[in-house]
Order: sequence, then C-alpha cells, then structure tokens
Amino acid sequence: MKSRRWLIFLGILAGIVAAVYLYPAPQRSFDELATRVEPATRQSLLAFRQAYPLQQLTVDGVTWDYLVLGEGEEAILFLHGMTGAYDIWWQQMEALSDRYRVISVTYPAVDTLAAMRRGVLAILDTEGVETFNVVGSSLGGYFAQYLVATSPERIEKAVFANTFPPNDLIAEKNKTLGAALPYLPAWLIMKVMSGSMLEKVYPAAQVGDAELVLAFGLEQTNGRMSKAQLIGRYRCVVERFDAPAPQMPVMIIESDNDPLVEKALREQLKATYPMAEIHTLHNAGHFAYLNIPQEYTALLEEFFSP
Repeated sequence: MKSRRWLIFLGILAGIVAAVYLYPAPQRSFDELATRVEPATRQSLLAFRQAYPLQQLTVDGVTWDYLVLGEGEEAILFLHGMTGAYDIWWQQMEALSDRYRVISVTYPAVDTLAAMRRGVLAILDTEGVETFNVVGSSLGGYFAQYLVATSPERIEKAVFANTFPPNDLIAEKNKTLGAALPYLPAWLIMKVMSGSMLEKVYPAAQVGDAELVLAFGLEQTNGRMSKAQLIGRYRCVVERFDAPAPQMPVMIIESDNDPLVEKALREQLKATYPMAEIHTLHNAGHFAYLNIPQEYTALLEEFFSP
C-alpha cells in the first residue's frame, strides 16, 4: 500500500515537473508589442519584412536566414547581437542600399564562432562577395573581431559597436547562469531576458525611440528567438580567441550608458584597438542603431565613404 502511494506521489511529482518545464514560452508579434512605437516606424519595419523575403542557405546541416539588398560595388555585412535578427538593421540597410550591397543574417542555433564564420562566409561566397566591410554590435561586434582575426584578407573596414574584446569577465560573472541554461525551461529563460529588456535596456535608451528598442527586444523573447539560439549565442559571447591586430581601418561606436557592456569592458576594447576611430554616443543605451538611426547611419556613411 505504501509502495503504491509512493508511486502515485512520484507520478504526480513527475507530472508537475513536466508541466513546469514544458510550459510554452510566450508568443507575441511585433505588431502586438509595438503599440507605443511611432506608427510610421512600426509600419516601416513591417513593410520591410514584407517587401524583402528572406533567403536561406544550409551550411553544416544548419539553415541560415539572410537578406541581400542593393547593387553597389562595395558590400557591408551587418551582424546583430544576442537578442537580434537580420532586420534589426533595416533602417541602415535601406539608407545604404543605394550605394552598397548590404547583407544581414540571423544566427541559427550554432554555438561556436568557427561555425558562425563558416555560415557567414558561405553566404558571402554564394552571393559572390569576395571582400566586404563589416558592422557588428554586441555579440555581432565580438564576432566581427573574430572575422578580422581569422579572415583579414576579406575585410576592407570594420566597425565594432557596443561590444567587448576577448575577456574572462563575462564568463566569470555569468558562470552559474551559463551552466544552468541548457536545463532551464524556455519560458523561464525568455522571462528573464524580457525582464532585462524592461529593467536595463529600455530605461537606458534615453534619447530617440526607446519604445522601438523595447518592442524589438521583446519580440525576440516572445517567440522569435529559440532557446537553442540563445544558448548558442551565449556560448559564442564567452568563447575566447586572440584579439587581432587589424591592418584595415577600424571604428568603435560605444554608448556612455550602455547597460549591457560595462565601462571596464568598453575601456578594454579601446585599449585593444588603439588605432581605432572612436565615437561615444551620449545616453543612447545598447541599441543606438534602433533609437537614433539617422545619427548612427551618418557615422557609418562617413566611415565607409572613400
């Protein structure tokens, strides 16, 4: 009798654990989340998505989504951060596509910088792009440094934005969370990420369109980004490599109140690339290319101009 009650208890407990773990992650569209975004901006992004269907390429058994616009002789590769997608750069892509060939990707669930490099270079090769300029923000800026270190012959100019150099600080501070990520339910991970958007990222966007920053970020954590993608991106953030000594022009864009890249890492980045042209934005937060797109695009235009 006791044995039977124990089995029933275990069965109930297992059911509760399964229910908690398998509880679905939230699913909300950009249109739902962007009710406070300026209507013209909201419609601009939705129109961009509709006008330019994604292309796909399978590399190492993994499917990459990407977009190519423009017919210019020079190419610019855009690399998003940990909670981003190819179209987070839509305002820059539209502004520059009359003079450049612009390419942007969404990282699939790959968990090494080498796998990211193989995917991106395969896309560029497929599109016939031999040399290119690169703009990367946050994880994308870290990945851009890796590309400069491993494929310098293909890169004309590089922009490292709101990012960090190879370091031990991020891995050390997030050691426990990083180890736990594979075992946490997806809904909990996305809830924590949404909380960070609301409590850190959104308040820091003190100039420009903070509502756009919040809506785009929450879209990622409300169904657009998977748990596997997030884990892969985190592992790339903490992967170490030897910082390059760039032979091409480099520009660093930073925000003086970046809530996700602390000052010590921003200073390390500038010390790692002392030859870089540096632009410090005031009160622009972590996603300046979203909330002050015209100012951000102007910096890119000036840097990439002959």
